[in-house]
Amino acid sequence: MGVKQLLDLSGRTALVTGGSRGLGLQIAEALGEMGARVALVARKRDELDAAVAHLATTQGIDAVAFACDLSDPPAIAPMVARVEAALGPIDILVNNAGATWGAATVDLPLTAWEKVIDLNLTAMFLVTQEVGRRSMVPRRQGKVINVASVLGLGGGSGRERRPATLAYSTSKGGVVNFTRALAVEWGPHNINVNAIAPGFFPTKMTKGVLEMMGDDAAAEAPLGRLGGPEDLKGLVAVLASDAGRFITGQIVAIDGGVTAM
Repeated sequence: MGVKQLLDLSGRTALVTGGSRGLGLQIAEALGEMGARVALVARKRDELDAAVAHLATTQGIDAVAFACDLSDPPAIAPMVARVEAALGPIDILVNNAGATWGAATVDLPLTAWEKVIDLNLTAMFLVTQEVGRRSMVPRRQGKVINVASVLGLGGGSGRERRPATLAYSTSKGGVVNFTRALAVEWGPHNINVNAIAPGFFPTKMTKGVLEMMGDDAAAEAPLGRLGGPEDLKGLVAVLASDAGRFITGQIVAIDGGVTAM
């Protein structure tokens, strides 16, 4: 089988949480370009509509939007059912939705901790569980891609201009081991589970941090720059396709070399 055929996602359905903007939209672009039917899930309908229009006008991708507040556990199973009813069984799940909170640990409110953990970990578990139960385990096939972070691989640089993000770093460390544990459990079902760990990319979530850090954010990376709008696409295409069928339980940093230092 040739490489182009290995990467072809034609006829497959992908669900991308947090897919209306930022890294989620970049991932949706990659999956749609390779032929997948794309379901975008996010909380805000206006941002979803803008994302669907963007994909249609820039790449001719016919995406479908599903508004859902993933911090509301009872809303998750009906959302997955709606995606299946509209697009068929889910072959590819990208768990990208997330939140952060910058505050010194001694000042971090419990409500902030719970908000970050509930969305970054609990919602990811519930979406994955429901997709696995309905689509992947019974059919003995599937690709799960979790979006972790380089902050889930270590404690950070300790720079004064970078705010403390204990809840976020803890949640992303959880994503790392969630990925490894699920890869072992679901491997016998022919389901691949991997994670990407982005470094700094300019997004709405990172805007405040990047403004605080200034040039330091790019200077931390050996490649000397931030992540760009094309930098996730190639790896996501591999992990979502038959090109990555012997890769599972891996966490791949996409950070310009920060974690190599």
